Amino acid sequence: MAFFKIGVCGFGGVAGWVRPILVEERDWLSDREFAELHGAASVIPGANTVNLAVMLGDRFQGPAGSIAALCGLLLAPLAILIALASLFEHFGDLAAVKGALSGAAAATAGLVVGNAYKLLRALKSDILALAVAGATFASAGLLHLSLLTTLLLVVPGSLALFAAARRRRR
Repeated sequence: MAFFKIGVCGFGGVAGWVRPILVEERDWLSDREFAELHGAASVIPGANTVNLAVMLGDRFQGPAGSIAALCGLLLAPLAILIALASLFEHFGDLAAVKGALSGAAAATAGLVVGNAYKLLRALKSDILALAVAGATFASAGLLHLSLLTTLLLVVPGSLALFAAARRRRR
């Protein structure tokens, strides 16, 4: 039901709803656990939230949980999408529709920025995690590198960084 709610609430993208529902509302994960699981879901091919739903469903209920989470996440939005696509075909050229879509885009951007801020607050005591987050932001956000290039640079670098830190602690 949590992933059903994420799917229904996540108009224009579910990313802004995943963390608040899983961490704040359901208390299934801490901010750190969410960041780690979301990070793993992001490097696996496919949609991040779909990967997260499958992994979290499996964690709590095994393969049946994965299927339930995936169906909850996708079925209602798919039905809504089909209905809206039909309506957009008929009314998409209206100024009011175009204005509403611009407003929805701005709201989605705000949700993404808000979630990023909350995740950074949760990682504030972990300098290495903040360095990796900064490198990722710089690669994708400032340098406009592709996702594949960013991953090829940041993932090995972060693994080496965390391995070196672990060796120093021993």
